[in-house]
Amino acid sequence: MTLPRQKTKIVCTLGPASSDEETIRRMIDAGMSVARLNFSHGTVEEHARQIEAVRRAADAENRVIGILIDLPGPKIRLGLLPVEPLEIEQGAEVVLTTDPCPADPTMIPVDYDPLPSLVGPGSLLYINDGLVRLRVLEAGGKEIRAEVIVGGSLVSRKGLNVADSVLPVDAVTPRDLELIEAGLALGVHTFTISFIERAEDIRIAKAHAASLGHEITVIAKIERKAAVDHIDELLAAADGVMVARGDLGVQIPIEQVPVVQKRIIHAANKVGLPVITATQMLESMTESLLPTRAEVTDVANAILDGTDAVMLSAETASGSYPVESVAMMSRIALEIEGERRTLGCGHLLEDRIRESYGRESIAVEDVVSLNVIDAVRALGPRFILTPTRTGRTPRRISRFRPERWILAFTRDPAVQRFLTFTYGCCPFLMETERKDWHDLIFETVRSLGLASSGDLVILTEGVAPGPVGTTNSLRIVTIE
Repeated sequence: MTLPRQKTKIVCTLGPASSDEETIRRMIDAGMSVARLNFSHGTVEEHARQIEAVRRAADAENRVIGILIDLPGPKIRLGLLPVEPLEIEQGAEVVLTTDPCPADPTMIPVDYDPLPSLVGPGSLLYINDGLVRLRVLEAGGKEIRAEVIVGGSLVSRKGLNVADSVLPVDAVTPRDLELIEAGLALGVHTFTISFIERAEDIRIAKAHAASLGHEITVIAKIERKAAVDHIDELLAAADGVMVARGDLGVQIPIEQVPVVQKRIIHAANKVGLPVITATQMLESMTESLLPTRAEVTDVANAILDGTDAVMLSAETASGSYPVESVAMMSRIALEIEGERRTLGCGHLLEDRIRESYGRESIAVEDVVSLNVIDAVRALGPRFILTPTRTGRTPRRISRFRPERWILAFTRDPAVQRFLTFTYGCCPFLMETERKDWHDLIFETVRSLGLASSGDLVILTEGVAPGPVGTTNSLRIVTIE
């Protein structure tokens, strides 16, 4: 067995360009860690076929690939355009309508009936993450007349935002709850909640799954100002976060997005939750074999900031070069990971936790994870081996971005799947009831060809007396 080239996880959105098993296999070989299914598009039946293709491809490549269902939430979208792409020019006037099949083919259908009553003259409408912008001139009934401030191409189902406005909608819609049920029936247990604003939205989704006899992991998409304002509350309730910079850049001034991105990443690192940085990371590769220099720098800076994962959207879903986009992301990650220490990045979190020594706020797991990092730097072991019931220990070690791979061993398939989102972590499922847990781990790494006799490894463990499931010590072991 060989480990992925890069420790940074790569989330790839599947779509028309990447739904066949052969392409997915090539994407996995190029560095894909997680497959994202955007339930805002397509049918459940189509997504079911994609999920099966991912599972077959992962088995063929001998890799564990996470699957993420992105719930649509209450996002306002364009309807089906009679002609697409529809080109609109700056200075022109257009009419938006909530009629799904307008008699006039020049009208732009919108799938949110209350919209004309929620906007007025002067309201700004941003379409497709603000690439097209309109100013409302008049609104009423089913129609909105607007002036084109920034022109461009429109296609069906693109998102629409009302700038500087809080719309009276819940983040978790009845349709989202239906799609959670559909996802669970397909064996998927990780979901993102779109346009989240409060921790209660997460609890609603988890309670619905629990009523069906399932436990789910929830990633909060941070794309509204209210979510930024309540980030600590959301982190306390969520299992991970996604910095969704497209809609976020409409909700807050675009020049604030880089600072907000860094703050969210740092906050997630502090509590040991995986964080995904998303939107337009290699956007130009939807049509070009090479990204721009600015895009490469954007990906590199997100990794230096401490993101666990970087995400590809249109690049892999509908672009011309899905495999090449993944390979490029992997190359950037591999290059920048090797420069982390020389650039002096990643020590801020360590320093803050070390400053907590001797205080009641410091947790035993924090001390153990820092000692693991110290041991890695001093001894240069082959791997960090972490038996885990919940995934908490490998995540808390990962947040310090060690230079060695974390091999996590668990008996829980759900824990294994969710650790595919964690930086530098390769999860293994141990389907056995053997009591000699540590000996089994050593046998596994030897049998897979990952380590051999004489290799030094660091092993974390929970030693009694102490709460069950708590990691409270580490051992430095030479494999026999």
